[in-house]
Amino acid sequence: MTNAEEIVIMDETAIRRALTRIAHEILEKNKGIENCVLVGIRTRGVFLARRIAERISEIEGTTISIGELDVTSYRDDLLNEDGEANTKASESKFQEPPQAFPIHNKKIILFDDVLYTGRTIRAAMDSIMDKGRPQSIQLAVLADRGHRELPIRADFVGKNVPTSKMEEISVSLQEYDGLDQVSIIQHRGSFE
Repeated sequence: MTNAEEIVIMDETAIRRALTRIAHEILEKNKGIENCVLVGIRTRGVFLARRIAERISEIEGTTISIGELDVTSYRDDLLNEDGEANTKASESKFQEPPQAFPIHNKKIILFDDVLYTGRTIRAAMDSIMDKGRPQSIQLAVLADRGHRELPIRADFVGKNVPTSKMEEISVSLQEYDGLDQVSIIQHRGSFE
């Protein structure tokens, strides 16, 4: 058993502000939304991409393409007992298969909730490259906690949260978890 302390670092208002800022940064960096596609990594990244699309629509008065990506079969850190890649489909509250979205010569803007080691993003890029050749791939995350294992950096960050290896970042979104909140969970003590 372990003792854990949870500290809320972003509430609903802070998340809303961060996503609005990210929407503006995306528009500024890309000089609008022409040729852009927002792609959410399942699960919470999909909801973040949808929220950003809503904000962009409010700002620009036009819609932007949205896609979703399940990267489970591309993960290199989910191995079975034989040391082979786990190809089991991810479990989520989604009923429909991932949406097909345009890739060729598009500016793909990937969304994930937390950037940690970089392995999920590497898997997402591999999945995208297997489907086509984008003009560019950009990355937006709600929280960046550091501890990269791969040379991956986010273009758009809601909040940088330096953490120790004994801490984790927990993101809750209304659409999936029933509330909007980002917390840092500090594990103390040992397992008994």
